[in-house]
Amino acid sequence: MAPLCTIPWNNMINNDVLRAIRYMLDLSDGKVVELIHLADAGVPVTKENVQAMLKKDDEAGYVECSNKQLVLFLDGLVFHLRGKDDTRPPRPPEKRVNNNVVLKKLRVAFELKDVDMHEIMEAANFPVTKPELSALFRQPDHKNFRLCGDQLLRNFLKGLTMRVRGVS
Repeated sequence: MAPLCTIPWNNMINNDVLRAIRYMLDLSDGKVVELIHLADAGVPVTKENVQAMLKKDDEAGYVECSNKQLVLFLDGLVFHLRGKDDTRPPRPPEKRVNNNVVLKKLRVAFELKDVDMHEIMEAANFPVTKPELSALFRQPDHKNFRLCGDQLLRNFLKGLTMRVRGVS
């Protein structure tokens, strides 16, 4: 099996992931703030912060989306789509965010099974084998773990957007 990525902890720019998901779900700036606060109400993020994160990196006023903000946004998305279990203690947000973490959180948020994942990748004209897909969801210390490359995550986001928006 060819490695999907050879650069350690490779990850897309957080702002690109935020932009892609916002477009996919047609979320307003206020809804993005709401999702972040759903995961952690104490995070000081405002509509203006989100607008700055959604700008292109060469635009005036651009602000980088931090790992913490992205993880809280993804966690908030999971809570929004699947519900929040208040009987369990909150999990601390991941400190190191990579493409595998983003992929896992989206898989959980949209309740995707392996079949769904394969269909999404096929729709984006980027098919992956079963072993390649399972390697992405293993623990980093597992011998068959593989890092998710930018190209794979971009194609997954493209395919998921096509599925969510009903575009063929």
